[in-house]
Amino acid sequence: MVKLLSRQVSQLNHSAVDLLDEDEFVVIVEDSPEIVVLLSRYMNTLGLRVLTAGNATELYTLLETSKVALILLDIGLPDKDGIEILKDLVPRYPDLGIIMVTGSTDLATALDCLRDGADDYLTKPVRLDLFNHVVTSTLQKRRLAIENRTFQRKLEATNYRTQFLHRLNLKMNTVYLNNVELTGILQAILVGITSEEGLRFNRAFLALLDEDDKRLIGRLALGPACREEAVKVWDAIRENDLNLQDIINRIQSTDTEGDEAVSKIARQLQIPITEENNVLIASCLQKKSIVVNNGRAEHYDVPEEMLKILNHDTFAVVPLLSPSRSLGVILVDNFVTRKPITDEDLHSLEVFASQASLAIEHSHLYEDMISKIDELEEVTQELELNKDLLVASERYSAVGHMSAQLVHIIRNPVTSIGGTARMLARKIDDGYILNFLNLIRKEAAKIEATLEELFSFVEETELNIAPHSLYPLLRRSVMIFYTTMKKSSIRYNLDLPGQSPLVMVDGGRLRQVFLQLVKNGIEAMPDGGELTVECRATEAEIVVRIIDTGRGTGGATLSQLTDPFFTTKTYGTGMGLTLVQKIIDLHHGKFSLEHKEGNGVIATVTLPKEVKSDTSTSEQ
Repeated sequence: MVKLLSRQVSQLNHSAVDLLDEDEFVVIVEDSPEIVVLLSRYMNTLGLRVLTAGNATELYTLLETSKVALILLDIGLPDKDGIEILKDLVPRYPDLGIIMVTGSTDLATALDCLRDGADDYLTKPVRLDLFNHVVTSTLQKRRLAIENRTFQRKLEATNYRTQFLHRLNLKMNTVYLNNVELTGILQAILVGITSEEGLRFNRAFLALLDEDDKRLIGRLALGPACREEAVKVWDAIRENDLNLQDIINRIQSTDTEGDEAVSKIARQLQIPITEENNVLIASCLQKKSIVVNNGRAEHYDVPEEMLKILNHDTFAVVPLLSPSRSLGVILVDNFVTRKPITDEDLHSLEVFASQASLAIEHSHLYEDMISKIDELEEVTQELELNKDLLVASERYSAVGHMSAQLVHIIRNPVTSIGGTARMLARKIDDGYILNFLNLIRKEAAKIEATLEELFSFVEETELNIAPHSLYPLLRRSVMIFYTTMKKSSIRYNLDLPGQSPLVMVDGGRLRQVFLQLVKNGIEAMPDGGELTVECRATEAEIVVRIIDTGRGTGGATLSQLTDPFFTTKTYGTGMGLTLVQKIIDLHHGKFSLEHKEGNGVIATVTLPKEVKSDTSTSEQ
């Protein structure tokens, strides 16, 4: 009958086996060998692992040596009453299922057992179909109780973690608001990741994309270089009772970017953005967190060189993201404690990184704002210092234009008048008429002298030569038109690489050149465009090019633009480029104009390189 029942109920209760872990047992505590054999065989047919105990002493031994999930406990044992054992086991083993088995059918006894903590009650002789139901339901209740308790612990842990992250974010938010410079923000992030009040990772590294988003560059790091150093640091923090803000203040007061040993490691991390499968680049571009265990990350490359640099093969990488782009990554590890990085650790780091990303973006925006303010202040100063410079340049051109016209138009007739008066004075004896002729001759001579003086003023060739740093001259010449360019929707680009060359020139005259060329370029773009000022140095000369994307020369040939009397709507009064040509000639340089492919004009100024590039100047 046992075989028939076992085959029938095994299908109904196959899930009972799944309710036990692989190393868990069911213990039959019974002093009757016949019942033990019957129940053991039946439970074996169900796939349950069974142990037996004939008395209380053997039961306690099994509880200490084996992982027991369920006990079938006989009330009448030879050495101890089953109800007393029940009262002892319930508080000591909360995850233990207990089914009381007795030959008594007394309902009061059964109720007492249930009140004392038993899960169920069976009477002898045991019906196998009822036995199967009781065992299965008891194991199910036990599993539900364990899962509920586990879930409760996870819920409490999650709640604690959430509250912890909330408190940490509040602290970090205060720190971020008190720091606007990028280095201070990065230092605060590292402290938040590694401190006892923070996420408690042993080490943290920060790598950010460069300005062109072409390379991921390690910036700084925080953490111990070895276990001995870690112990000293942690002991010092405990002894001085330092909180998160104290640690940040100490780091920032030392005027260093982080722990020097690990910061050197961080600075070795320089990876081109083209290495898309590199674990750091992939995290940055794909905007996902990646965990590396024992030097491996599925689907991603973990270079051996990187592992050597870090001197550790298990770490996590989390991206730093702004609303518009990727900023870089945070790399963390437990270099000293070797503690594994759990999913909860990774989640906490992701939450922390999202706030840190906003702080970094805020710092970038602040730096951009400061840069714009400095730029506007520079424009204001330049306008204040040079507000009459453009007017003077135009006046100079106008005087030149007038002088050239006077010399060209008036001097020849005046010379003829004076010459005629002199010739007539030699042939006329009438004193009265001779006086008038002499007066004409003298006044004509005065006019000729005045014209010569005026022409000599325009033709002044003396230069005030002195060493000048070229880049500041170019920058100031562009920035004086900042407001005009903004109003005309003109973008400007200063391509001034390396250190500023030092040139021997007349600074004022050369400034007039650059102002005139920049002004011409701007006037050529009334509907907006781009103005580029670039400088390149060769072994013998320095070449400055001012490029606009304007309307061109209106059909005129470029050679005409430097003629004294030639003018177009784009290039002003007609003397500006003549003056440019003259000043460059005085400096023994070269000036040329050429059409830009598409639209625009390229103005090129070439100056002889009389001195070497100034590598010590701070003006760049």
